[in-house]
Amino acid sequence: MIQRTWERAKLAASLDHLVVATDDEKIAACCRGFGADVIMTSESCWNGTERCNEALLKLDKKYDIVVNIQGDEPLIEPEIIDRVVKALQPEDAFDPNCVKCVVDNCGYDIYFSRGSGKVNPKFPYLLHLGIQSYDSKFLKIYPELQPTLLQLEEDLEQLKVLENGYKMKKIESYMLEGNLS
Repeated sequence: MIQRTWERAKLAASLDHLVVATDDEKIAACCRGFGADVIMTSESCWNGTERCNEALLKLDKKYDIVVNIQGDEPLIEPEIIDRVVKALQPEDAFDPNCVKCVVDNCGYDIYFSRGSGKVNPKFPYLLHLGIQSYDSKFLKIYPELQPTLLQLEEDLEQLKVLENGYKMKKIESYMLEGNLS
């Protein structure tokens, strides 16, 4: 399974260097057997994110973007990896067609923006896909709400919801799709 995941990841055009980070010598030997670069990490890593950080510290070259691909993802599409990398590249922060969203620690939306003036590209933000779901009772209220200054400035209807005191919950999408704008 890990070999198939590695082979799929190797097809991603956006990856400069692909390594397997593991604390298990059997996994390392298996991966070396099919040609993967392996970085041994400590057993103290609680999860893949900590393992990625430890591996990054051991690399000679420095990278701005690191992609954590779990070894049990043999069906991962290389295009998805490329889109995840592109989503973190700074130019998306300045693209008005890429709506940015900042969320609080509980996963609720705090702000949406088309530009980079209100969303610092160095501050963590999510790219908003053009899909929302609403309670039907709220949809009856929405047209009665007055347009807000931020909604009009950004041309984003989500701001009307937030500025009128309603909450919107964010979920993560692992299948990134582009829009046509």
